[in-house]
Amino acid sequence: MDNPDLSLPTPAPAVSAPAPLPGGYPSHAPLLGAGENPFGEQPRRARQGQGQRQGIRKRIGSAIAAVGALLAKFGVALKTLLVALPNLKLLVTAGTALVSVAAYSIFFGWWFAAGFVALLFVHEMGHVIALRREGIKASAPMFIPFMGAAIFTRSLGDNALAEARVGLAGPILGSIGAAAVAVVGELTGSSLLIALAYFGFFINLFNLLPVVPLDGGRAAAAMSPWMWFLGFGVLVALAFLNPGNPILLIIVIFAGFQTYHRWKQRKTGSLAQAAYYRVAPRHRLLVGAVYVGLIALLVFGMSETHILSSGGHSFGSI
Repeated sequence: MDNPDLSLPTPAPAVSAPAPLPGGYPSHAPLLGAGENPFGEQPRRARQGQGQRQGIRKRIGSAIAAVGALLAKFGVALKTLLVALPNLKLLVTAGTALVSVAAYSIFFGWWFAAGFVALLFVHEMGHVIALRREGIKASAPMFIPFMGAAIFTRSLGDNALAEARVGLAGPILGSIGAAAVAVVGELTGSSLLIALAYFGFFINLFNLLPVVPLDGGRAAAAMSPWMWFLGFGVLVALAFLNPGNPILLIIVIFAGFQTYHRWKQRKTGSLAQAAYYRVAPRHRLLVGAVYVGLIALLVFGMSETHILSSGGHSFGSI
């Protein structure tokens, strides 16, 4: 009798469902998969991945917090800057004034340099006051060694008459300041103050040359813009007579550009340009009278305060 075939397939063992946890329902019993920890702990690799994700989230959160803190500090700094803006203007004026005093003191000494810068400040404040009367904001005066001082503004007025008022205000107040110094110099017998007054008169007279961007050019805009060419010719003549003066050369170049630009604008014939230069005859006469009167008074003041030397410095060439 042949042996029976015993190679029957062995049935797979039955897998029974895990027993429910004590006190729990069968549906709450966790089904464990391959590689799962029976104690409910995650595998080591999963824990490392989760830790890395948490670390990235923490770093991102820290970066956002740092950026927020930086923006907050920037906002506080900006607010402080805006509050301190008037003080910053004062610092700019004071700083450039000190630099100019140091530069002028090389040639004229500290006391004369300080007084000269003070007279320049009085002159520029005349422009500032006039601009404010016209409703125009202006920067604080800024001093430029050997070039005087300047203020910066977007406009000099709505028309040529307003521009003339702003331009003449500087020499008017500057002449008053120089005259006050001359009076004090005469009363005290100070040759230094008398020489300082002379320089004040001279600077204000020079600024009355009828060429832009000098103050006289502003007045000429209301009287007759043709005067710009006369003033420019005088500047060129002065530069030829003083070939070693680089400041005059710089002024000539700058005045040439300004005169060309203003005249080109005026000759466009636009309605805006026509309205800008439309000045009533009586106002032209008034501006002309103030202009000529200032020149006469400044020439007189220079003649009365001209001295050859003071404190070891010679002024005979002025």
